Amino acid sequence: MASRNRTGPPMNHLVSRALWQKWAALATLLLVTHPARSADDPDAPKGAAVTVLKAAKTCFANIVDASGIVMPREETAIRSERQGLKVAEVLADPGDVVTAGQTLARLTLPEGGAVNVQAPVAGTVSGSSATVGAMASGRGEALFNIIARSEYDLVGLVPTSDIAKLAVNQTAAIHIIGAGDVQGIVRRVGPTVEPNSQLGQVFIGITSNRRLLVNSSGRAQIKIGQSCGLAVPLTAILYGTAGTVVQVVKRDRVETKSVEVGLMSGGQVEIKGGLSEGDDVVARAGALLREGDPVRPIPVGAGGS
Repeated sequence: MASRNRTGPPMNHLVSRALWQKWAALATLLLVTHPARSADDPDAPKGAAVTVLKAAKTCFANIVDASGIVMPREETAIRSERQGLKVAEVLADPGDVVTAGQTLARLTLPEGGAVNVQAPVAGTVSGSSATVGAMASGRGEALFNIIARSEYDLVGLVPTSDIAKLAVNQTAAIHIIGAGDVQGIVRRVGPTVEPNSQLGQVFIGITSNRRLLVNSSGRAQIKIGQSCGLAVPLTAILYGTAGTVVQVVKRDRVETKSVEVGLMSGGQVEIKGGLSEGDDVVARAGALLREGDPVRPIPVGAGGS
């Protein structure tokens, strides 16, 4: 039997060695051109990007709501001083604004002659029963009713629990259906409450010369004081079984803090305890962020939402 030549490795071994050498050279090249990132590399990913804002001080108005209707503050009824007079001429209609002493109607006397009916006070004519040819009476329905000085109140209803918080001269922002927004001031607070509804009355003087419709519905926000402290957006608040919390970012990690909330206004919530001024608060807290999660904080206005 002929002997085999064993001076070199088999051909398949030579091919495998050549491929291994090529792979090793390629791996070395990749390590040189693309070194592995270390944990200290500032460009290395460090978790999800979150928008943060500073917990800052603001002031909140303490508000009591009142709903009611627009009523004349003072209404004057005008009648004939004598019996047996007939209306000869009507010179004012409901809705007219009149001055003190202005002639509203003329009445004729049975024996001849005429008597003028004049406005005793300036204001707005709210109603009239005067018609030409009708008899004027000193005891019957008034010829004219005038809203003195065109002054109106919003007569509002508030819960019994809020009555004690109200006081004369507190300011109010009022929205009246059909007339828009006006300002007001508390004139007086009713001394009793309705037994069934347990609602009390507050009389809010409307400080506007705008023409209003009697019996229009309105809603007042009465400012009874203010509270100044830290605030965060409502979107930063989480409510759960653990209570009320916000999420803050410290050293690029999420921390959850229990907080005590107070007043709310304009999408902001007063924080009465649990946060410090300047804390980086996650603007939109969510269940996907957990205690200790690494994050990349982005301040509001620096590309965050």
